[in-house]
Amino acid sequence: MPHHVTRPALIVPLALAAAAVSLVPVTAAAAGARPAHPASFLTIGGSLRAVAVASGGNAWAVGSVGTVSARTLIVRWNGKTWAKVPSPSPAGSSGLYGVASTSASSAWAVGTTIGRTSTTTLILHWNGKGWARVSSPSPGSNSSLYGVAATSGTSAWAVGTTGARTLILRWNGKAWARMASPRGELTSVAATSARNAWAVGADNTTHTSILHWNGKSWKRSPSPGAPPHAYPFLDGIAAASARRTWAVGDSTVCGCGPGHSMTLRWTGRAWKSVRSPSPGGGTTLFGVAAVSASRAWAVGISGEGDSLTKTVILRWNGAAWARVASPAPRASSGLFGVATTAGGRAWAVGDTTNKNRGQDETLILRWNGTSWK
Repeated sequence: MPHHVTRPALIVPLALAAAAVSLVPVTAAAAGARPAHPASFLTIGGSLRAVAVASGGNAWAVGSVGTVSARTLIVRWNGKTWAKVPSPSPAGSSGLYGVASTSASSAWAVGTTIGRTSTTTLILHWNGKGWARVSSPSPGSNSSLYGVAATSGTSAWAVGTTGARTLILRWNGKAWARMASPRGELTSVAATSARNAWAVGADNTTHTSILHWNGKSWKRSPSPGAPPHAYPFLDGIAAASARRTWAVGDSTVCGCGPGHSMTLRWTGRAWKSVRSPSPGGGTTLFGVAAVSASRAWAVGISGEGDSLTKTVILRWNGAAWARVASPAPRASSGLFGVATTAGGRAWAVGDTTNKNRGQDETLILRWNGTSWK
């Protein structure tokens, strides 16, 4: 079984974390001083897994804080500073993996709650004043959500897994309902309209899993295979338009640890593999954001030996992917989400291990037009 089966569960109680050890920055070779970020970048205890840019220069980032009894974590950029915002956190261990926003008064965050006997879906909604939990289907005893996309107040998607099947939920403006979907697992979803959406993950074979919504139903889309004996997995997808769509992840031979970065591009007719750098003994890309045909970002982690990781940021210039310098405050740091504005500014979020404090701390980077800080 490839390691990716438990990859989305990057925030879990310690008793359940063994399956994801190779994916989470959990050790540091040397203790470091607290990152010298400006106060506006909000270095606090916790881990951030996704970020979304809202209207008016606002942005949301979500994740979790704590280990044995994790709690949801939501922070907000108001155009000047990041600040923690109260968020519901059901009993048990809860974390958020995806966030989407359509306006200053509407945003969605999705994740999972692990209880004593079951794992259930978790959906929160921002109404302009506060975050509240919204009822969501949670079939079986093991259901989780990892990605969310919204195009309007009456159209949104959330994806994840339930048992051995993919889980797709649809928001119609009044309630979330489950949609028919195939076997496998989904980690990310992107939509450009009510008639065009993509979801990605893996089908536990040597092929990635890419599903397309055509306005009527979800259908599998042919996707590139992996080298012999390799396990491919797609972690992120972004769609700036119907033809400016990217999917990212990795392909690993042994099924454990970071492998070779994977980037796929939708040409309008088919998905094509695009060569991308894999620095540091292996690279996994978790997030991607696309602005135009000549501008996109991908973020993730690279292995540096002894299970240590460093941040990775790749930039698409219209012809090729290239690595861009990115801060990695300590020996174990990673990025899991990225979002960009039409004007070219971008945010990347993740975590960095503070060995002195024995915990992960949030990591927020900003592209100012010339570099990541």
